[in-house]
Order: sequence, then C-alpha cells, then structure tokens
Amino acid sequence: MALLQQKLYSETDYYNMPEDTRAELIEGQIYYHAAPGRIHQEILSELHIAIGQYIKSKKGLCKVYPAPFAVKLFNDKSTIVEPDISVICDKNKLTDRGCTGAPDWVIEITSPGNPGYDYIRKLNLYADAEVREYWIVNPLEQTIFVYHLEKDKFKATAYTFQDTIKVNIYDDLYINFADITG
Repeated sequence: MALLQQKLYSETDYYNMPEDTRAELIEGQIYYHAAPGRIHQEILSELHIAIGQYIKSKKGLCKVYPAPFAVKLFNDKSTIVEPDISVICDKNKLTDRGCTGAPDWVIEITSPGNPGYDYIRKLNLYADAEVREYWIVNPLEQTIFVYHLEKDKFKATAYTFQDTIKVNIYDDLYINFADITG
C-alpha cells in the first residue's frame, strides 16, 4: 500500500498567500496561526517600544521589528518564520521582504492554544540557525525563558514577570517585566 505524500510548500507558496494570512513555513510545511489576544499584543508593544528606545538612545545599528515580519532562517531550507519580535544587527541580512539569516535576538510570546510550538519547534529552529538570544514569554504562566547562545548551544535561564532581565546581546540593556506587564 502506498503512503500518502505530504505536499511540500516553498518560499514562493509562502509569499503567494493572501497578505492577511497569519502563517509560517517550516521545513516545507505551512503552519497557520490565529490572531493574537490583547495581552499578547500589549506585551509585544511594550517590548518593541522598550527595545526600540534603547537602540535609538545608543544610536545603535540594530533594528527591531514586530510581527508580522518574515525571517528566512536558512538559505537551503523552506523555512520562513514570523517571530513576535526580531532584532537584527547586521543590515546585510535585511531585504525588502524581511530578514534572510538568523536575527540576533528573537522574542516569541506564547499562545494559550499551542505553547509547545515556541518551546520545542521554534527553540530547535532558532538553535540550529544560531540565533544569539531567544526569549519565550508566557503570559498565562507569567514566565520568561531566556536562551542565549554560548559557543554552540543555548544556555537557559528562567524568570518571572516580577524580574528584571539582562539582555545578553547588549552590555547595558535590562528589561523590567513588572514595568512591561504592570
């Protein structure tokens, strides 16, 4: 008996989707997402503003982008993700369509319906792509897991919404989550 073959989608398929479609292309498979909730958007907005203000105050070269923002992690794989927040410090990675290559810092805010997507699938993708820092913010649990690349593997540290967190890619950026979520 023949096995059913799954259709593999390409970068072209991804970019041909309707503009209002919330989806990611991971290893040739399309993953659709529901619109985020209010708390998710409040956290995203506050983090985006805090990071953007920091970069601007330091006259930094990095750029911060909130979702939707396409990130093609690998040149040789059909994988395009849309992190909630992407910080890119190499302007050569930026294209008219988004980013090609690993951002320096990615933040994902989990959805109540599928937190494993960020904790497992995305964590492995970002590790393979050598994202320097990856944060998983869980509004339901009020936790933040910070993964930063040390040599060739992620080192993980857990925080709560009451903590102030040092951003590893910068020498002097700290995010006070009580201010973000208060």
